[in-house]
Order: sequence, then C-alpha cells, then structure tokens
Amino acid sequence: MSAIAKQNSIKSDENRTKPVKLEDIQAPIAKDLKEFRRYFRKAVKSDVFLLDQIINYLLKTKGKELRPALVFHTARICGGINERTYIAATMIELLHTATLIHDDVVDEANERRGLMSINYIWKNKASVLLGDFLLAKGLLVALHRDEFKLLKVVSEAVRKMSEGELRQLKASKLQNMTEERYFKVISEKTASLISACCECGAVSATDNAQQHEALRDFGEYMGIAFQVSDYFFDYD
Repeated sequence: MSAIAKQNSIKSDENRTKPVKLEDIQAPIAKDLKEFRRYFRKAVKSDVFLLDQIINYLLKTKGKELRPALVFHTARICGGINERTYIAATMIELLHTATLIHDDVVDEANERRGLMSINYIWKNKASVLLGDFLLAKGLLVALHRDEFKLLKVVSEAVRKMSEGELRQLKASKLQNMTEERYFKVISEKTASLISACCECGAVSATDNAQQHEALRDFGEYMGIAFQVSDYFFDYD
C-alpha cells in the first residue's frame, strides 16, 4: 500500500470511529429547535399557580431534545419543516415528558438529570396530575388543529409504551424473561416512541404512505439499538 493510500485509510478509520456529538445533530435544525421551544412553552402554560410553578421548574430541567430533533430531521428528509412539524414535535415532547414524570413516581426516584425530581419536591399526587396535564395538552395540541393522523400515531405509541411497561412488570415478577420477550418489551417501551418521532416527522411533511412506513420502521430499529446500547453502558 502506498503512503498516500495508507494515510487515506487511517483518516477513513478515524472518521468511522469519531463519535457524533449532540451539537452535530442539532446544528442543521438549530433555528427550528429554538422555535420549537417557544411552541412548547406556550403549550404548557397554565393560569393555575401551583401548576405553573412546577412547569417553570420542569422547563429548567429539560433534556437533550433528541426526540424533537428526530421529528425535524425526518421532516427535512421528506420534504421540509413546516407548521405541522412544530405541532408534531410539541406533541412528542409533551408525551415524553409526561412519561418521565410518571416513571419517577413509579420508581420513587429522587433525582432527574442531576436535579431533584418533581415527585421529590412536590410529592407523588402533584407529579401524577402534572403528567396527566401534559398528556392532555398533547392531545389538545393536535385536536385544536385537526391533526388526527399525528394524534393517531402518538396515541398508538402511548398504548405500546403502556403495554411494554406492564409486560416487563409481569416478566420481572414471574422471572421468566426470554430473549423474545426482552425485544418485545424494548420495542414497546422505548422503540415505539422513537418510531413515532420519525413517523410524525414524515407525516408532517408528506402524504406519501410509503415514506411514513419507512421512517416508522427506521425509528423502531433505531429505538431498539438505542436501548440495547444503553444496557451495555450500564455494565461499563
């Protein structure tokens, strides 16, 4: 191998192993994410003092926004980001945030992203009600704009996530988890929401059913891979 070819080979290997940073993922949609945050803040606004107080704390603990980013990226692939894409991203983030809050209650978690969890500060009752409020807001965001297709996709994700949690609970209690059950659980618990992100992005940008299906499947495979790799990191 010549010196030039060897050098190019080394560079190619470096590019393949170079980790993708969050900023790299967000860079092409930075303006869209900024606009999305405005949508989200407007969607969760409340005139109930206690609720508004908890929401203000919630907004300070926001995560990496990977799920809205998936909505925007898939919309770009399928034709371009538009008003419907912001609605889709807001619905997804409302759902995701609600499930995290409910999960903290179920797991009796005291922290979320390095800060005190909402259930630790305001106790379980307020946390459950906040989660319910966010789920209701997600439904209303869609209904107010007659986005029934997006609502169907997100509602299906909610159903699968709930079934996955119960399926895991049963398998854990009976201690009869198998490889087949494991992949079924993570497909429902984690991959269903990632799949919904990708499908919603496609639905917001095009009426092409084949693209909807293709992005839905892509999201499911990504979600499964994400969850499996996350388990591996737990053993690191």
